[in-house]
Amino acid sequence: MKITGIEIKQYAKPLDPPFLASWDPNPRVKFASTIVYVYTDEGITGIGSGDLMTGFVGHEKFFIGKDPFEVENHNKVIDNIDFHYGRCWPLDIALWDIIGKKCGQPVYKLLGGKQDKMKAYCSCGARISAEERAEKAKEYVKMGFKAMKIRFHHEDVREDIKVVEAVRKAIGDQMEIMVDGNQAWKMPWDVERIWDLKKALKVAKELEHYDVYWLEEPLHHADYDNLARLRQMTGLRIAGGEMNRRWHDFRDLADKGSYDVYQPDTVLCGGFTRTKKIADYVQAKGAVFCPHTWSNGVGLLANLHMACAVSDAEYLEYPFDPPVWTVDRRDYIIREEDRVLVDQDGYMHVPQKPGLGFEPDMDALKEYEIRDFYVGE
Repeated sequence: MKITGIEIKQYAKPLDPPFLASWDPNPRVKFASTIVYVYTDEGITGIGSGDLMTGFVGHEKFFIGKDPFEVENHNKVIDNIDFHYGRCWPLDIALWDIIGKKCGQPVYKLLGGKQDKMKAYCSCGARISAEERAEKAKEYVKMGFKAMKIRFHHEDVREDIKVVEAVRKAIGDQMEIMVDGNQAWKMPWDVERIWDLKKALKVAKELEHYDVYWLEEPLHHADYDNLARLRQMTGLRIAGGEMNRRWHDFRDLADKGSYDVYQPDTVLCGGFTRTKKIADYVQAKGAVFCPHTWSNGVGLLANLHMACAVSDAEYLEYPFDPPVWTVDRRDYIIREEDRVLVDQDGYMHVPQKPGLGFEPDMDALKEYEIRDFYVGE
């Protein structure tokens, strides 16, 4: 089998009402998705998505004519492109989609096959009041969720802690609560100071009163030493690493004991090939591998396959915060019957079809395809 072509297409779905995300003060009126298609001489097409593939144009020549099964070599080339130009890890996802389809097996079985389902944690993202968040938490309990994540966004962190307090009061012990401090990275225009160790510790001590499951991204993503210090100073699990760029980041983080929970996103941080190595390394250190998965429906599928293949984590992230963040908005590029849902017991089930286990929604792709590169509004 040989790769005969690689094609990248952009899509954008209008959002009405807009999505005001907790990490971005600018309301999002469109949701962009990039798909990379990898064609072969056997008629098998691999599909990947979850990142913008910025910087890939012109590098197709390094893959054309090669066997898609040579993923170690392909992954190294993608890593070189990452260093020089930008993240193109959805290409690795598409290659494994080809491998799975050729072998007649779902990707998670080829990578380890540890389990075929995982409990979802409802990952919230909208800026709403403490009272609204508490009411929504009660709705999530009824839906079957066993855990949810609250993202901090207020200028005064005490207002964020009030949200956690309201949710805990509303749901009791019916769900675990995760908290995302949103301090590891910033949007391009954000120049405000991030938390220092003292502030992160103060927040952690407050959250201990509400039996929070983990505190995510409480410090800068490269502040390895202070993350390790914070982890030793609180009883909370400390989580992070969703967009650390390279394998060596995770090696050094794990060697220093910076996190209890490591969250490399498979479509942002190395594809299946590299992320499996990260998972093996951090779990060998006694930590938890639980990938971040806030991109689109294909990204969610990729991380579900990755987690089900090797992870010991109890929960996996499920982006969901209706009405502004729904399954339809998140997964519009995927056929409705192939979208990942959560059952009444709170589980996501990994598809049993070959490869990633989905087909694109061709009507949606035709409607939302765009010609110009789209970043956001």
